[in-house]
Amino acid sequence: MTNQENKSAKTALITGASSGIGYELAKLFAKDGYNLVLVARSTEKLNELGGQFWDEYGVETVVITKDLSKEDAARDVYNQVKEKNITVDILVNDAGVGTYGLFATETDWEKEKSLIHLNVLTTTLLTKLFLKDMVERNEGKILNLASIASITPTPLMAVYAATKAYIYNFTQSLINELKDTNVSVTALLPNATDTDFFNKAGATNAKVTDNLDDAVVVAKDAYNALMKGASKVIPGGLGNKAQEIMAYLTPQETLAQMMRKNMEPKNTAQTEEKSNKAAWAWGIGIAAVVIAGAAVALAYNNSNVVDKARYRYKAGKLKSGADDVYTDVKDALLSGLDNVKDAVATAKEVVAKARETFTEAVS
Repeated sequence: MTNQENKSAKTALITGASSGIGYELAKLFAKDGYNLVLVARSTEKLNELGGQFWDEYGVETVVITKDLSKEDAARDVYNQVKEKNITVDILVNDAGVGTYGLFATETDWEKEKSLIHLNVLTTTLLTKLFLKDMVERNEGKILNLASIASITPTPLMAVYAATKAYIYNFTQSLINELKDTNVSVTALLPNATDTDFFNKAGATNAKVTDNLDDAVVVAKDAYNALMKGASKVIPGGLGNKAQEIMAYLTPQETLAQMMRKNMEPKNTAQTEEKSNKAAWAWGIGIAAVVIAGAAVALAYNNSNVVDKARYRYKAGKLKSGADDVYTDVKDALLSGLDNVKDAVATAKEVVAKARETFTEAVS
């Protein structure tokens, strides 16, 4: 890529770009020829990344060193971008932190106040400033990092989960406000991911860290969804998506208890751990059945009159097949699944059987 071509390229601004999901997203943008504005606290690391992206992809990088948890940090970033006459085509609000422990007795207020400022205030103001420019141009995209915790109560990380619930709700509201424009906003809801997040939050001993998603996979799924203008993306496989369905179906008290066990230290009683895994397995199994049912309903509604007649004629067979599937899942769960991966495998079988039965019913 020549310098002239590079100067005409679009630009993505990424906060929290020095590591984790933000870094992986920056690589994807650079690979696709986007110039970058990278924002984080480490000047040395950002400069290193800028050199790397220039050498590998020939894209220009502007580095803004900023602690985004500080007052007016977002406005200062925006002002620096405007002073450099840079048009931000895509904004990625990736920077975020967490705290771990009992809110009443173990966590520190100053850290929580900083967390709220970074996760909520900075993200909101950056969105407001750059979104206004995008709407005026009638073009642009924004990716806001929420979390799977944004749709579940999360004891031991209560303030973090609350800030992510704000981001998710905020994003979905903006999507509706922007529906008549060419500007899109996407919420990213990853599950626990293999980054430095848990280390910084003081939660490296939490049970949830035993099963972490790959930041590379999370970033790739997020990038693809952002480019499509999707309203949200839950990266990873069926287990993560089933967890979303479970969050909507399970009573909040039960969900909070399940999440509490998932966030507890690893050295708790083994019986409690098995109980927690069984609960998650049940939830994932139920969610998978719901997903399969929704797929069948959608296919039925989109069928023509003849296919609908065939479907109704063979509905008894479908019910019988579904009952058999339910029995299989129930027996497997009652016998004790070793881990959630086994539950996911069972859930996949549920979906496959439901799809097979439906196909046979309408053929």
